[in-house]
Amino acid sequence: MSGSPAPGATGEQMTIGVLALQGDFEAHGRVLTRLGAAVRQVRVPGDLDDLDGLVIPGGESTTMTLGIEREGLGEPLRAFHAAGKPIFGTCAGLIMCDREHLGLIDIRAERNAFGRQVRSFEAQVDIGLPGGPIEALFIRAPWIAEHGPEVEILAEVDGHAVAAREGSVLVVSFHPELGSDDRVHELFLRIVGDARLAAA
Repeated sequence: MSGSPAPGATGEQMTIGVLALQGDFEAHGRVLTRLGAAVRQVRVPGDLDDLDGLVIPGGESTTMTLGIEREGLGEPLRAFHAAGKPIFGTCAGLIMCDREHLGLIDIRAERNAFGRQVRSFEAQVDIGLPGGPIEALFIRAPWIAEHGPEVEILAEVDGHAVAAREGSVLVVSFHPELGSDDRVHELFLRIVGDARLAAA
């Protein structure tokens, strides 16, 4: 399911980075390309230059942390966020954004929160998008165990927060890139478009 791609501030094509150290970054790239964005894989600090937004994908958070340290990406990612550039974290990407890792959003993630023995499940999740709930795929997913007062919780599953937004940072516990419903990525591109308008 997909609507029209969100235009940039001046109608120009957006350039969205996808952190490509580990995880399902190629799937995000396919969705973003389908929605009309230019996509750049981000592996070193210079890859962040002139991006309109960044996706931090799912994968394995410990491996991703080591990769960020190895490539010297921690401070550049924080500077990217401080400059008001939107960031979208999914599954392990949510963990990477939390206050105990990159500190991009005022949450604390609980890893493998739904249980290691349940490797994956699907659930209807309503994050307030037009068209109603989405069918969300959770794979050894985290949940949001704590959050600060400025964080908006967008959805819960079984009483646990699984999607949130604070300013230009959007995080979800599930894998929207693995389904056929593009609406979560469309939401992120609208956030990117709004940020471009604000900066124009």
